Amino acid sequence: MSTQAPAATTGTRPVLEIFAAFLKLGLTSFGGPVAHLGYFREEFVARRRWLDEAAYADLVALCQFLPGPASSQVGMSLGILRAGIPGALAAWFAFTMPSAVLLVLFAYGVRTYSALVDGGLFHGLKVVTVAVVAQAVWSMGRTLCPDRQRLTIAVVSAGLLLLWPGTLAQIIVIGVAGLVGWWLTFPGHAPGTEIERVPVSRMSATVAAVLFLTLLALLPLAAGETGADGLRMFDSFYRTGALVFGGGHVVLPLLQAEVVPRGWVGNDAFLAGYGAAQAVPGPLFTFAAYLGASMRVEPNGWLGAGLCLAAIFLPSLLLVIAALPHWHRLRANRSTRSALAGVNAAVVGLLLAALYQPVCTSAIGSARDFALALAAFLLLAVWRVSPWIVVVATAVGGAVLAR
Repeated sequence: MSTQAPAATTGTRPVLEIFAAFLKLGLTSFGGPVAHLGYFREEFVARRRWLDEAAYADLVALCQFLPGPASSQVGMSLGILRAGIPGALAAWFAFTMPSAVLLVLFAYGVRTYSALVDGGLFHGLKVVTVAVVAQAVWSMGRTLCPDRQRLTIAVVSAGLLLLWPGTLAQIIVIGVAGLVGWWLTFPGHAPGTEIERVPVSRMSATVAAVLFLTLLALLPLAAGETGADGLRMFDSFYRTGALVFGGGHVVLPLLQAEVVPRGWVGNDAFLAGYGAAQAVPGPLFTFAAYLGASMRVEPNGWLGAGLCLAAIFLPSLLLVIAALPHWHRLRANRSTRSALAGVNAAVVGLLLAALYQPVCTSAIGSARDFALALAAFLLLAVWRVSPWIVVVATAVGGAVLAR
């Protein structure tokens, strides 16, 4: 059975309508990617009726299949279905910019008031990162590792990444886990309804796929050949956006491996910014804007923020354009779904390794720190308190304990 999505419309009016709808969500969507998907469903399925439940479920499944931030990719897909590629750009910009601007302002605050931030508030932001990542490991592990085989993949992946840290090891572990999943034939997501009338031509989809792969292959070569810091930054953030399966919190270890060892951003500033990113609405990938603004090399500030933000989200846009016309046939393939199940299990292991190094080793220095992290985890995972409230409370708690 097929579900028809509305055909794309032309002109500026639908693009402006998309921009206004997503700007409201970008200003108010607290709670992370799962909450974002709920907000999208309420706004675009229940209220505006841009598409029906089955078509929306299919879009969500597509974006969980692709690397990158799932909620942002769902937003881009909704924009494409409504107004083509200009609609995707309008949806992304409106949903992303509010949190990106707030995080850039926070980066300037860290730089300007470093004496204040280096105290208890700064440490509290590092501690809350422990609770946030622990909650992500807990919830993702329950969903993505429901049997002994996938739990084993997760634990082995975590052990390997702790023994051999680095971006290359992460890519190898994820690739091998996909092969193991394909070999063991895990049950994946069952294929659902097909979205028709996708306003992206097969030619556009092919161009997007070729551009995605070309940039992935050539950017490291160009960055190494020229040695330009701006190109190296764009390459690092593009590769992260292209290779991070699971979205959201899984971006933490990948970005940490890219920016901290090179001395672009200090580890304390990295973790504090990640904690602050939990307190703003919108996608967690806007953490890239904070890092770009905080760079110790140029470009930094607003220019660096824009460069890193564009680089980390560009793979998502290209993949959505490339995949939408072919999605139903791809998802119906059992081997593909099984390999994805193995990849998802490795993603849990990747996040588990990051929970220890760098998160716990950098943030937990005493029993008081551990107690504060446990309290934050309890509020997030058991009492379901809004993340921004937990972030503020933990930052204040860090300041009190530092006295």
